Amino acid sequence: MASHVYTSGYSSGLLLPMGALPKDVDERRKNGVIEKNPGGRENLSFQELAEIEKERRQILLRSDLPFWRILLYFNGTSLKEIVTDSLVLTTLLIYVWIRVRAHTIDYVPAAVAMLEKTNINILGGFLSFFLVLFVNQTNDRFLEMYGFSKACSGRIQDIAGVARTQLPPEVGQKLVRHFNAAHVAGYVGLNAIGMGSPYSKTFFFDHYNADNKLVTPLLTPEELKVLSHHDMDHSGLCMKELVTWCQQDVSNARKDGHIDTNQEKLLHSKILDFRAAMDGMYDYTDQPPHFFYIHFLVLLSALYLPLFAIDTAYAGGWGAEKAIGLDILQGIIVFLQCIFVVGLRSLGTKMIDPYGDDLEDLSVINYVEGTLEICATIMGAKQPANKEVSGVTTGLL
Repeated sequence: MASHVYTSGYSSGLLLPMGALPKDVDERRKNGVIEKNPGGRENLSFQELAEIEKERRQILLRSDLPFWRILLYFNGTSLKEIVTDSLVLTTLLIYVWIRVRAHTIDYVPAAVAMLEKTNINILGGFLSFFLVLFVNQTNDRFLEMYGFSKACSGRIQDIAGVARTQLPPEVGQKLVRHFNAAHVAGYVGLNAIGMGSPYSKTFFFDHYNADNKLVTPLLTPEELKVLSHHDMDHSGLCMKELVTWCQQDVSNARKDGHIDTNQEKLLHSKILDFRAAMDGMYDYTDQPPHFFYIHFLVLLSALYLPLFAIDTAYAGGWGAEKAIGLDILQGIIVFLQCIFVVGLRSLGTKMIDPYGDDLEDLSVINYVEGTLEICATIMGAKQPANKEVSGVTTGLL
C-alpha cells in the first residue's frame, strides 16, 4: 500500500495528502499549522469594532418594538440584502418587460396557452423546503457557537472564583490574567481559519492587554516576548500555549501547598472545558456548510425566480383582459416571492460566520469586556471582617 505524508488541520483532525493542497490558495507551514490567507478581510481598528458592536447591541433590542417601527429600519434587516441582490433586479425587470410588451400589442401570444400547461409551483415547493431546512441548520450552528462563546466566559469566571478564595492574591491574579489572555487570543486566532476574523493582535489583543478591568496587563512584556514566536493573527497556537500556562499555574499552586489534589483536578477540568469550547468555535469556523449545498440553493433560486416572473407576467392578462391595477398587484406578488427566496438564503448565509464584522454577528467585544469586568469584581471582592458581638442572645439552637 502506498504511503502518504499528511498535514493536520487545527482541531478538527482533518488529514490531507501533502500533494492535495489547493494550488490557488496561499497556504504554507507556519507554527505547526497550515496558514491560510483569510480572504483579504481588513483589520478594523478597535474604534471601528466598537462602533459595529454598539450598533449590533442596539439591533438586539429591536425585537420587542411594534411592527410599524420594525418596518422603518433598514440596517440589520433583509431589505439591505434584497435591494442590492442582482437576482431580484433581474426578476423584476423580466416581469416589467413582459407586462410592458403586453400593453403594446392587441393579440394574445401563443406562449400564453403553452404556459398554462406548466406548473411552476412544484419547483417553488421544493425550493421552499430546502431554504427553510438551510436556515434551520445555520441557526442551530449559530446558537451552538454562541453557546461556545458563553461557555468560555463561564469557565473563566469559575476559575476566578476559586482563585480569589483558594489562592494567594499574586498567584490567583496571575492565573486569571493568563486565562483572560487566552480568551482574547482565541478570538484573534480565528483570523487564521474559515472566512477570517476582524479581530487582530494589534487592534484587539493589544488593546485589552493594556486597557482592561484588571489591575495589571494581561501579559507582561517578558511573557509577550516568550509568546512572540507565535503569529497570533494567523494561528490558534498562542491560545493553546496560554491555556497550558494556566494548567502550569494550577499545578504549581498545588505543589506550593495552596490547594489540594481535588481542587487541582477541579481547576484543570474547568481549564480543559474552556479549551474544548474554544476548539468547538475553531472547528465550526473551519468547516462551514458545504459549498455544494449552497451552490445548489443558489442555482435553484436563479432558475426559479425568473421562471416565476415569466409565469406570473404571462398570467396577468392580454388583449382586452389586461389592466394596470392587476399588473401592479402581480408585480407585488413577484417582489414578495423575491423577498422570500433571497431573504431566506441571505439569512442562512449571514449566520454561517458569526465571528465576522456583520451587524448580525455575535457580540465578541461584549463577551470579552463582560468577562474582564466580572473577573475584576471577583478578584477585588472584599467581605467585611467578622466581629463577635458579646452579650447578644441570637435564639438559635
